[in-house]
Amino acid sequence: MGISEAMVRRRVAKALRANAETVGDRWVELQLAQDELRAGVGERELREESDELITALVAGLDTDLAVSQVVTSHEALRRAVVDLSLRRARCGATPTATSLAVLLLKEAVLEVVQSATGDADELFEAALLVNRLLDAAGVLSFDTYVEGREDIIRRQSRQLLELSTPVVRLWRHILAVPLIGTLDTGRTQVVMENLLQAIQEHEAQAAIIDITGVPTVDTAVAQHLMQTVNAVRLMGADCVISGIRPQIALTIAQLGIDLSKILTRASLADALSEAIRLTSEPALEAPVLR
Repeated sequence: MGISEAMVRRRVAKALRANAETVGDRWVELQLAQDELRAGVGERELREESDELITALVAGLDTDLAVSQVVTSHEALRRAVVDLSLRRARCGATPTATSLAVLLLKEAVLEVVQSATGDADELFEAALLVNRLLDAAGVLSFDTYVEGREDIIRRQSRQLLELSTPVVRLWRHILAVPLIGTLDTGRTQVVMENLLQAIQEHEAQAAIIDITGVPTVDTAVAQHLMQTVNAVRLMGADCVISGIRPQIALTIAQLGIDLSKILTRASLADALSEAIRLTSEPALEAPVLR
C-alpha cells in the first residue's frame, strides 16, 4: 500500500517541528562552510533567517495548500524567502549563491527526516516532497533577488540623477538648475519634478535653466527643454534658459527648432540679471503734495 502525500507532509512537519533547532544549526553550518553563499551575511543573521524560514515551512506544511503552491501562496513562508533574498541582494551576494543557500536547507531537513524513519519508501516520498518545496523556494529566491537588485539599481540611478541636477537658490524668488551632460527623457523628468517642487517650496517667481554644460542640443533635447519651460509657466513662474553657446545656437538654427517663445540668454549672469528684472517689484510712486 502506497504512502499518501498527506501522511508524508505530516511526518516531515513533525520531524521539522521536533528538530527545528537541529535543522537550523545544520543549515547555518553548511552556509558558513561556503563563504560565497552568504556574502557578508553574519552568523546572527543566518540564524534569524533559519528560525523564520523553518517556522514558516512547518506552518506551510500544516495547511491544505497543494505542495506546488505552499511556497508561493503561504504568506509567512513566501515572506521569509523574499526577505532572505532581498537581504542577500543588499549585501551583494549573487542570485545563484542566494538560491543555492536556500537549496542547502534540503540537506539539513533530509538528515532529520532520515533519522526519524527507517522506512525506505517513506523516506523516498519525503525526499521528493522536500525537494519540490525547496526547489520552489530556490526559484522564488532567485526571482526575488533579481527583481530586488533591479529595484536597488533603479533607486540608485534616480539618486544619481537628482544629485546631478541640483536646484540652486540664486536670489530671492529666483532658482537655477545648472545642467551638465546629456539631457534625456528620464533626466528631464527628474529636472522638471525637482524644479517644480522647489518653485512651490521657495515661492519662486523665476527659474533659470543653464545648459552651459550640455554638450549638444538636438530636437529631442529642445523638446525636453520646452516641456520644462511650459511646466514652470503653469506654476506661475517665468523661465529663462542660459548657456546658449554659438555652436548650439547654430545647431538649433540648422535644425529649424523654434525657441522664439522661450526667453534665452547667453550666460548665467545675463539670465540672472533678466530674472531679477522680471521679479523686481515696481517702485511705489511718491504721493503728490498739493
